[in-house]
Amino acid sequence: MPLLVSDFCWSQTDSTVHISVPLKGARADMVDVLCTEEYLKVHFPPYLFEAFLYEPVLDHRSSAKLGNGVALFNLPKKTERVWEDLMKTSRESQRFAATENYEIITKLPLLMKYILWLEQEERENIQKMKEVERQKTSEELEAWQQRLKDRREERRVTGGVTPGEDRGGVKPGEDRGGVTPGEDRGGKNAAELPPPRSRGNIQVSFTPRVFPTALRESRVAEEEEWLQKQAEARRALGADVEQLQDLTEAERNPDWLKEKGDKRFTAGDYHGAVNAYNLAIRLNSKIPALYSNRAACHLKLGNLHKVVEDASQALQLLTPPVAANAAARVRASVRRGSAFCQLQLYAEGLQDFQTALKIDPDNEALQRDVQKIRDIMQGSAHTHTHTHTH
Repeated sequence: MPLLVSDFCWSQTDSTVHISVPLKGARADMVDVLCTEEYLKVHFPPYLFEAFLYEPVLDHRSSAKLGNGVALFNLPKKTERVWEDLMKTSRESQRFAATENYEIITKLPLLMKYILWLEQEERENIQKMKEVERQKTSEELEAWQQRLKDRREERRVTGGVTPGEDRGGVKPGEDRGGVTPGEDRGGKNAAELPPPRSRGNIQVSFTPRVFPTALRESRVAEEEEWLQKQAEARRALGADVEQLQDLTEAERNPDWLKEKGDKRFTAGDYHGAVNAYNLAIRLNSKIPALYSNRAACHLKLGNLHKVVEDASQALQLLTPPVAANAAARVRASVRRGSAFCQLQLYAEGLQDFQTALKIDPDNEALQRDVQKIRDIMQGSAHTHTHTHTH
């Protein structure tokens, strides 16, 4: 029996219904979607979401977007007016389902008979295959027994088994592989083998772990990949460094430029901070903090689409997800979620805030922001959420 999805979100205008269904870790290619004028189904085993819509929608103009762990639906209404609820009452849903499935119900006996016939035919085919294999094995066994019988008859005619030889034709002191005692499989005498090597002690020194978690509780492969990516990022240089010959030695250091940008941000000089981060990214485009901090500047300046672009790039570089980059992933997710909310894309914003809250579940500020976004989507609040973390 499928598990019903109950933690979905929906909102509406006079002309359109917006529905957000969490995919709970399922890949986009595993999701089955069905939409008609009065029915919506999202199936990703073992979960199922279905809605008998309150009023008809224009299914040929409806759209769906799968990604970032959520399925987003935009359903244009056939009649422009506000719905009292997303779904019909249970009695109306049952009546609708009964009318829609009438044809299937009437044809059910014939379908069942066809299914049973297919199953019977499949069982008969399997039984035939078993019978063929059984007969083949029996013939091979009979042939082997006949060869053994002929061999014994030949020995009896030629005088039987010679003294000192067992019934298998092997002499005492000789194993079945034809190797005599004192001789190894390579035909060498045991006395010719070299003596055992002398024992010794090997000194082992353990490298201190970079991550604070115990080794048995850690994700070694992901942690090693993250450390390797960080080392490569420190060594990387942009392809256009040769065009920046007029810079001082300090200005060619991405870490120095990042620190300079952080100071400009703290002082409220967001344009100056963006310029510092831009130059640092030209020198080294593999440092996720540069994109995340530049996203914070663009959020202050109201460049919301640039916030989404930079925060997405930062999250792409913050892989694999390990304890060392957890805080950075929270900051990037919150900044992108804040930009989505200011663009009134509340479903996408809620997804990012929920991702951040999953990483840091005890963060009370994140809990309040998630609830505020849900209130906005339900129409019980009229203010946007603005959460900035630098």
